[in-house]
Amino acid sequence: MTNTNYQYQPKQVDEIIVRPFLFEFPEDIDPLWIPGHRVRGHFFNGVSLTMPYLEPYLVKTMREAANHLDHPDLLNDIRGFNGQEASHYKCHRRLNTLLKANGYPEFEQVEDGLDAAYKKLLKRNLRTRMAYSAGFECMTNGFTTWLINKRRQLFEGASPHITSFWLMHMVEETEHKTVAYDAYMAYSGKYLPRAIGVFHGSFHVIGWGVVGMFTALKKDGVLNTWQCISEIIRLIGSLTWNVGPLLLRPLTQSFIQSGSASPLGLCQGNKALKRKGPTFHVREPMSRMISLTHCHVFNTPSFLSAVNMPTTPPCDWRTPRLVPRHRLGRCWHVHRT
Repeated sequence: MTNTNYQYQPKQVDEIIVRPFLFEFPEDIDPLWIPGHRVRGHFFNGVSLTMPYLEPYLVKTMREAANHLDHPDLLNDIRGFNGQEASHYKCHRRLNTLLKANGYPEFEQVEDGLDAAYKKLLKRNLRTRMAYSAGFECMTNGFTTWLINKRRQLFEGASPHITSFWLMHMVEETEHKTVAYDAYMAYSGKYLPRAIGVFHGSFHVIGWGVVGMFTALKKDGVLNTWQCISEIIRLIGSLTWNVGPLLLRPLTQSFIQSGSASPLGLCQGNKALKRKGPTFHVREPMSRMISLTHCHVFNTPSFLSAVNMPTTPPCDWRTPRLVPRHRLGRCWHVHRT
């Protein structure tokens, strides 16, 4: 099955780069990694639990879809998409192992449910699986916008190890945000399955994240307290307010995922954390990301070694601002070790 009317839409990045994604986490990392916000921290822990099952599913689906597609640019995008997603889920798996070891072995039961759910989903026909993938990736653009634009409120005082990992994950989601949608449009293009996929993919993943969150809150013995209930309501309200509108946009028949906005103008044109041969270059939007986000988070060995960047970013976390480009030229061109 192929859509003969499909026309490839240029992305907001020149290429999807598979980077070294080598984030490390302390062996004794605290699962309550956002001080004073137990519910929020457990929500992100719950979403992290889904990734070692969701992202291999996405990779398998895109790999199978590639056998039915012949557009060279799209096939190249799919290879980049698969490479980035594979890096992500391996890192999430390391984090999840530590969360279980540091007080939450109950997460293993959630993982068992996820394993069964995605094995069942892999038995569905390819169009349904691609619609799910495209729908989830459309939602991810809203999720990324929420995390990046509200990063100070969400991660104030949080663990720099987990915060930097999540934010860099979202940056790469912005880079490959069009791929699953483009692959679906090239393979089928039918509106109704895609519209169903928006809800199927989005609520399936968020739903399992909430299951993980409630599992942890029950273990903590706070699930029925008014403080916990109040924080859950605020979290759901923030998620709905910030992600909901961007989730509804893909339901329009004229929607083109490549035309959707990126938070802070990230990854537009040939402007991203870019690798050329044995060197890494940081260009304007990534410098904006680092300057405007928690620079005290990004100026840590866990982040900088993970993406092969120098250990002294040219920014000051106390005064978020853009960094003059001439300073970038001296500081951000580094050789891989």
